[in-house]
Amino acid sequence: MSGPSFNSQSVDDGFLRSAGGQLAKFAVYALTGFALLIYLLSVLAGEASSIASGNAIDFQANAITIALREEPPQLDANRATDASSNVVLAHVMEGLLGYDIDAQLVPGVAERHEIREEGATFWLREDALWSDGVQVTARDFVFSWKRVVDPETASQYAFILYPIKNAEAINRGELPVSALGVRARSERILEVDFERPTPYFDKLVAYLTYFPVREDFFKSTNGRYGADADMLLYNGAYVLTDWVHGSTMTWVKNSQYWNRENKGFLDEIRIGYITQDINAKLNLFKDGQIVDTHLLSPMLPTAMEQRWQIDRSMDGAVFFLEFNHRDDRITQNKNFRRALQLAQDPNELVYKVLKEPSYLPGVSLFPAWLSGVSESFQKEYPPVQHQVNVEKAREHLELARQELGLESFPPLMMLAGDTPIGLLSAEYYQQLFRKHLGLEFRIDVQIFKQRLEKMRQGDFDIVLSGWGPDYNDVLTLGDLFSSWNLQNRGRYSNQEMDALIRTAQSELDVHKRMDAFGEIQRLLYEDVVILPMYERGFSFVVDPRLKGFRRRSVGPEVDYNYAYVEELSDLTIDLQ
Repeated sequence: MSGPSFNSQSVDDGFLRSAGGQLAKFAVYALTGFALLIYLLSVLAGEASSIASGNAIDFQANAITIALREEPPQLDANRATDASSNVVLAHVMEGLLGYDIDAQLVPGVAERHEIREEGATFWLREDALWSDGVQVTARDFVFSWKRVVDPETASQYAFILYPIKNAEAINRGELPVSALGVRARSERILEVDFERPTPYFDKLVAYLTYFPVREDFFKSTNGRYGADADMLLYNGAYVLTDWVHGSTMTWVKNSQYWNRENKGFLDEIRIGYITQDINAKLNLFKDGQIVDTHLLSPMLPTAMEQRWQIDRSMDGAVFFLEFNHRDDRITQNKNFRRALQLAQDPNELVYKVLKEPSYLPGVSLFPAWLSGVSESFQKEYPPVQHQVNVEKAREHLELARQELGLESFPPLMMLAGDTPIGLLSAEYYQQLFRKHLGLEFRIDVQIFKQRLEKMRQGDFDIVLSGWGPDYNDVLTLGDLFSSWNLQNRGRYSNQEMDALIRTAQSELDVHKRMDAFGEIQRLLYEDVVILPMYERGFSFVVDPRLKGFRRRSVGPEVDYNYAYVEELSDLTIDLQ
């Protein structure tokens, strides 16, 4: 592939995001003609020399090596809930619709579709094949979706199929699976009946829970579907050919993939490392062993010394302290939750404790990037202005003690992950609530998989939790605390909240729909359902020879589907 060309505008907007910032920008404006050419060539040379020789890019094999943050618990798309599984599945599987390089919704297995008030129709393309050469059919989606809502599957994401007629009743065990409002009108025509009007259904079907599963292959795995590389059948740009659990993976270009001319440009993607250790990944990148890594703030000086281009992006996720609202927990008491709310300040957490330049203080469950009617949701529906008031917090704590009939508060359990940010945040809240309220929280640190299991079981008083968007609509976060959502780990239940969410799910008038989300935002604060912590962003570095790499707010947090490699010597400079 030919190399990209640089002009003065692209230099200003992109190239000069490397270390040097304003000084480098001033230099570009000061230099002209031949001097500018010499300057750019010297920077290119410096950037090239900063790349350590390693196996991050294998030009001969057209392959790259990356690191995965966590071991996927399993790769059954019907049951997956975590970000790491999402990253893998987004490269080896495809739904009816997908996302292009610019995060725009585009045809996937379905070459066209139609959404009506009462339902939807999808026309599947003839050249969509499984990795064994068998055609992907409408029956594969029918089988998959029925399996999701089947109570025996225990899919924690079954709620995302509730717009389909009878899905919720089936998932509750009130109707047979056969009653689901989806059917194969033919091999290539899929018909869907809605429970209620769902104008955003096209956004839903791009999510992994809606991916197809072929019945005959599923049954041949004898209950081990998604457990190993050979326990999956693939229809995406890549095929998982090797999986050494906790260690490595290999994705190879899928020769059967219908869109291989426009997606899946690499012949091989090697996951050489599975680790949460950010320092280890920094050293791997520095030594040329992986093509990209994100950075924590203490690492930025090293990155600048290396003259790496440092980029930033918001990954779309919001993080929060989630209370356990079950009746046997102290945290079910509203005055207790209000005390903790009034004693903490997300600005202090982000700016004084975490000090991550790519993070924003949490002000709402709905992050700043989400769109409302015509502008950002937060601008059109400003969150409640939070004010710290320790004296008032202590008054609420005393009311809680009296209501609970306690002489004093026993130690409570704060569940946290074993990541650096997770540990730092947990220790901050532990000290803060001890200082301001005299409360003792014991931090229960768990690896990723065990933390998910404890959250599922409700084995916590407070958990440091977060949620990333599954699709590009406010509802991707707006229905999180409905009483029927199994991702509602603390089992918060409120009839007013449920009614507002039902309105947001089905209202066709966009203003009334957004008004419902505004009320959901208000109720989340007033009922102290959660304590927002931060909106997560990433500072990250990418090998300059890797092109087309994306970090996303919707979909997989890292996307190599459109990535390709290019020698730096192929770069040309356009001074026109």
